[in-house]
Amino acid sequence: MTTPRPSAARPRRPTMIDVAREADVSLKTVSRVVNGVTTVDPELTERVLAAVARLGFRRNNMARDLRSRSTSATVGLLIEDLANPFYAGIAAAAAQCALEHDTLLITASSEEDAARERSLLLRMCEQRVDGLLVVPAGSTADHAYLRAEIELGTPAVFLDRPPTNLRADTVLIDNRAGARAAIEHLVARGHERIGVLSDWLSIHPMAERLSAAEDALERAEVAYRPDLIRYGLHTLQDTEAAVEKMLAAPQPPTALFALNNRITLGALGVLNRLRQDVALIGFDDFETAGLMARPLTVVSYDAPAIGRIGAELLFKRIAGDRSRPRTVVLPTTLVERGTSGGPSES
Repeated sequence: MTTPRPSAARPRRPTMIDVAREADVSLKTVSRVVNGVTTVDPELTERVLAAVARLGFRRNNMARDLRSRSTSATVGLLIEDLANPFYAGIAAAAAQCALEHDTLLITASSEEDAARERSLLLRMCEQRVDGLLVVPAGSTADHAYLRAEIELGTPAVFLDRPPTNLRADTVLIDNRAGARAAIEHLVARGHERIGVLSDWLSIHPMAERLSAAEDALERAEVAYRPDLIRYGLHTLQDTEAAVEKMLAAPQPPTALFALNNRITLGALGVLNRLRQDVALIGFDDFETAGLMARPLTVVSYDAPAIGRIGAELLFKRIAGDRSRPRTVVLPTTLVERGTSGGPSES
C-alpha cells in the first residue's frame, strides 16, 4: 500500500493585510484606497495601487465586510467638561473639521478622571473609530495603553496637555509665556502683593502656569508669599472661599492672577460683591469678559485652533501620514477686557 503524496498547497488569495504589508502602510489606508476615499495622500495611494497590482488583489464581498469593520468614518474626542466654553470651542472646531472630511465626531467627557478616560478611549477603539482626539485627565493618567491601538492603525492626537509615556502628535498653549507676561504686566504697574489662584496641580497647564508665575515673581525680586498662592481650586466655591480668605488677611493682595477661566469668574464674583479695588488678570479669554463692569486683563489665545489643528493632524494620520510625532505650540497674548466703570486696575 502506497502512501499518497501530499498535494501542493493551494495558492492563497491576497488580502488587504497583505497589501498593507507590501505597501508599508496601515490597513485603514488600504481600505480607504480600495474603496475610493479621495482624502488619502496621493503618494500613499500610488503605493497601495502598485501593491494591489503586484499581488493581484481583488476586492470582493469579504473585503467590503473588512472595510465595514476597519473604518467607520468616525473619530472620537475625549475632553474634560463640555459645559466649559474652552472645551466647547475645541469641540466645535474639531466637529467642523470632521464634517469637512465627511466624518462623524463622537464626544465624551472624562471629568478629570484617569480611570474614566481609559475606559472611554478603549470603548471608542472597540467601536472602531478611525482616530482619537484626547484632552488628557490629570497627570495620574498613563497613556501607554494606547500604544497598541496606535500600532494597529488608530492614531491619536493630544490637545491642551501632552500624553504620558506615549509619543503622539500634540497641540499645546504656550502656558509659560502667558503666565510670565501676566506677572510682568502686574509688576510693571507697581503690584508686589500678587495672589495666584490655581486649579489642581495634577493638571499639566496649571503646573506650568504656576511654575512660570513663581519664576517671574522671583526674577522681579518680589518677596515669596506662600499665603498668596492657592491651588486645588476646582470649583467656583473653592475659588470664592480662597479669595475671601485672602482679602480678609492683614496684608491682602493688591492684584490676583487666576490660572483658568472658571477661577477668573469665581474671583470676579467676590471682587464685585465686596467692591474690592484689586487688579485681576485671568488666563483664558471668554465671551462675556468684555461685559465685566470692571477692568479685566486676560491671557488670550486661539482656543478653537487647538481643536482645528489637532483634527487636521489626525486626518493626516488617518490618510496615512507616518512621519514622526510633532508638537504644535500656540502663542498667547494679553488683552484688555471689561469696562472702565468699575475699580481701577492699577
